[in-house]
Amino acid sequence: MVQRLHLVFGGELVDPTKNVFKDVDDLHVVGIFPDYEAAFNAWKAEAQRTVDNAHMRYFIAHLHRLRNEKAEASSTEELG
Repeated sequence: MVQRLHLVFGGELVDPTKNVFKDVDDLHVVGIFPDYEAAFNAWKAEAQRTVDNAHMRYFIAHLHRLRNEKAEASSTEELG
């Protein structure tokens, strides 16, 4: 069985047009999830919770890609 871990995290950005955090010590780590679907659901919940703050952004990091950065996974592979 292939395990594809995903990290969901976010924080306040310096500028909403860039991906630079205002304070990396204040990042919100939502959690590590066993598959993309669970990570997406957690990401969506946090993004909706903070929708009124244009500077808040949440991201999904594909931890499984850190083991082999040269191997790319397609978006459809994530859902399978």
